[in-house]
Amino acid sequence: MIEPEGYCREIEAYLCRKNDGHLVRISGPGFEQVRRWAQEGIPIKVAFTGIDRYFARYYRRGPRRRPVRVEFCEADVLDAFDAWRRAVGVSLPVASAAGADGATGASDGEEEPPTRKRGSLAAHIERTIARLTALRASALMGATFQDVLEHVSRELDALQPESKRARGDARDQVVARLVMLDRTVMTTVVASIDDRVRSAAEAEAKEALAPFRDRMAPEAYQRASVAALEKQVREHFGLPVIAFD
Repeated sequence: MIEPEGYCREIEAYLCRKNDGHLVRISGPGFEQVRRWAQEGIPIKVAFTGIDRYFARYYRRGPRRRPVRVEFCEADVLDAFDAWRRAVGVSLPVASAAGADGATGASDGEEEPPTRKRGSLAAHIERTIARLTALRASALMGATFQDVLEHVSRELDALQPESKRARGDARDQVVARLVMLDRTVMTTVVASIDDRVRSAAEAEAKEALAPFRDRMAPEAYQRASVAALEKQVREHFGLPVIAFD
């Protein structure tokens, strides 16, 4: 596990790269904020994801006006961490700083992160089909992966017309089927990856869960380890989440 000082240095280096090489020192309140991220166990890559989200939104508003400070990224980092925890199945070790003092991560007139809108079921299936189609054309996917992706793509094609009109129990059945298809893909891919990819994914999953290990029951830790491994594999191959949340 990275020590808080090393964690801050990595965040500072990443922030400088995102700012096109402009040196943006993390000190004072910014340093205390990033140190809290480390103490709360936010994996470094999850923090990077939150920073990326802020920059993506910042650039959508037009040309960059000034270098982005780490303080502006707080809400996006905490949001990314919350999504990671839900996916892996771990709870917060301590109350987050934002929850404790009401901080939102935006300051100096920076806008708040937009509320995420839940897209329609049909739109989700359409996006998933597009991403699977792109993956099937990628050299990264071996023959075994290609077969399962083709099978799942066909099933999604068949579900798409139904998803546009499904309501109530019928809609619940479509959602349940998406969960099963997601499990089919992940089970096949995880079972088929080579030792190099598996070892790297296991190491990253173990490091990410390290801050929570002592406070988790063995069964919960085992479930979280499997989920964290699958998340690493999903990100390595760029696999979409087929399940509809």
